[in-house]
Amino acid sequence: MADKNFEKSFETLKQTIPLMLKHKVSAVPTNYALWYTYASNEVPELSHAIDHALDNKLPLSKTKSKELYRNFVAEQEETSAWELRQSVEAMLLELSQSLQDTRTETTSFKENMDSCIDDLARVEKEGLSIEEAMALVRNLVRDTQNIRRSTISFNASLNDAQNEIIALRAQLEKSQQDALYDALTGLCNRRFFDEDLAAQSMNPNLFLLIVDLDYFKKINDTYGHVMGDLVLKATAKKLQASCRDGAQAFRFGGEEFAVIIPNSNFSKAKSIAESMRKAIEKITVKDKRTGQVVGDISASIGIGELLKGMNPLALIEKADKQLYKAKNLGRNRVMPMS
Repeated sequence: MADKNFEKSFETLKQTIPLMLKHKVSAVPTNYALWYTYASNEVPELSHAIDHALDNKLPLSKTKSKELYRNFVAEQEETSAWELRQSVEAMLLELSQSLQDTRTETTSFKENMDSCIDDLARVEKEGLSIEEAMALVRNLVRDTQNIRRSTISFNASLNDAQNEIIALRAQLEKSQQDALYDALTGLCNRRFFDEDLAAQSMNPNLFLLIVDLDYFKKINDTYGHVMGDLVLKATAKKLQASCRDGAQAFRFGGEEFAVIIPNSNFSKAKSIAESMRKAIEKITVKDKRTGQVVGDISASIGIGELLKGMNPLALIEKADKQLYKAKNLGRNRVMPMS
């Protein structure tokens, strides 16, 4: 049995390397694992995803390969790493607040001790046995001063701990920026978008949608950022559900999203954009804690077509111009019309 497993693994490996060479896949460990799994046909969903990309001549960029690896090959411990990172950050926020509260309490304690020292110093004036009173005062003053020094030292330690937490949070934020996914919406992030657009811009018939939620600042100002985040999550879900024929949605930044549509034409891109616009119109979100409901959500969408000689930045600018036209014409529409 062991020999058969070894022979099967060896045969799969012999198929893997030529496949990687044929499709110009870089020789890194995750790519070996990805293409070995593809060659083994052990994960039908992965085979379908790669076959779809190859059949439609879609580039398997570095970021796209990482996404496939995460979704179909990585162990559960790996795939949950970004959720763990968010949990750690939430814990640090709570700890940071706790330390701030404790530091405030120790400052107050120090002030109380200062007052106590002043009160005890007055015992000398109350006329009992001077020797006894003075001895008591000296002892209490000494002990209180020791406590005061200890408190000041502890306060300094809290300051150091607070600085360490701030530095760690900054590292976590950078780690999130370096990741491929947006923590709030679960969509691929701007870094992923930039790399994927650059890879796909070598192919013709590429379209880009820029989707911007209308009056989103008003939603945040009226209902708060918690409700605003719920709207962003719901929008991401609608965009993802409306993607077809190889289209992929990204969190572009703030209340903006981007959708790359490969191997398409204007009619198809316009149809996808309209489906997304109508889906966003139907969004209603409710805050379970307060019962507040937000509706009447809409988005404006600009379509850009990649023309010969156009670079990715020019394509983004083209879609952006159409987005501004949609905004100026009253919002909740797709531009250009034709």
